[in-house]
Amino acid sequence: MNSFILHLDLDAFFAAVEVRDNPALKNKPVIIGADPKEGEGRGVVATCNYEAREYGLHSALPISHAYRLCPHGVYLRPNHKKYTQVSKEVMNIINSYSDKFQQVSIDEAYVDISEKCNNFNEAKNIANSIKENVELKIGITLSVGCSSTKSIAKIASDFNKPNGICVVPPEGIKDFLKDMDIIKIPGVGKVTKKHFYKYGIRTIGDLMEIPLHKLIKIFGKHGKWVWKVVNGLDKRKVKEFGDGRKSISKERTFYQDTKQFDLILEKLEEINDKIHNKLIKENISYRTITLKIRFEDFETFTRSKSISYPICDKSKVLEIVLDLYNEFTKQDAKIRLIGIKLSNFERTSKIKQATLMNYIY
Repeated sequence: MNSFILHLDLDAFFAAVEVRDNPALKNKPVIIGADPKEGEGRGVVATCNYEAREYGLHSALPISHAYRLCPHGVYLRPNHKKYTQVSKEVMNIINSYSDKFQQVSIDEAYVDISEKCNNFNEAKNIANSIKENVELKIGITLSVGCSSTKSIAKIASDFNKPNGICVVPPEGIKDFLKDMDIIKIPGVGKVTKKHFYKYGIRTIGDLMEIPLHKLIKIFGKHGKWVWKVVNGLDKRKVKEFGDGRKSISKERTFYQDTKQFDLILEKLEEINDKIHNKLIKENISYRTITLKIRFEDFETFTRSKSISYPICDKSKVLEIVLDLYNEFTKQDAKIRLIGIKLSNFERTSKIKQATLMNYIY
């Protein structure tokens, strides 16, 4: 029996809400984030609409850089309360189509409609119905990916953005994925992809040509995960996040004690990627970020920062970890070990905000 899973992703969510509430902003570049202060501001872009993206703007871009690229844009501070309320209204509509519902951030969710349809044409009709309902009742658009697994549905939702639907039945997965960069695979980031590139694996099609046993030999468990994804064998269910594990951590010891920042940064990026590969698969978010440092004399320190909303954001974690690391830059001792811990997990259904907008200056 086929599974029919939808991944629904709101289009430029924060900016879309602002344009909805102020029609004078329509067709203008709208940027939600920090105050640009005429190019001197600190902080980042939380999100921007598609008109702004035409100028090279994107989420996490330094706001000063954004202003230089698009000085005529409309720059707005985020309205946390409003976005959370609109998200709740959208999620209620999506949830009404099936009890098998999983919100994974403020602007995206999965829904399993396998009990509601018998084929992908019927699944597409349901996706269209959700889209029309959200646009009619809420006044914003979303994009939908539909497939037999969560991972392929997620990749598909990004394919026809904005305001599109992409249906990928099991027999069409190979053709759909083969020409895509491997970074499209959930859990493969900018750092991880370098390891694949080293073995000549640049596209998902390249990956498909490699036997499972070889991928496991080269990449371990992560090799098995990506093989399952690209072959449509991701068996994860659409379900709310359950109780249990409340933290995840990884640490690495250097081959030689070091003070070289480029080596330290490389190790932090590697650890951060590995932790998030796990969290992304399980749709887990966190509130607390901890840095662990052990010096050559084995003296060990930890520094933590807690934030107001749960997130699952590699870029933000790295930014916070580097801020915590700055406290130790004046130490003369070399570093023996470094680690990252993420904790204070929360149920995804309680997420009020899972993007950069909470960290804007």
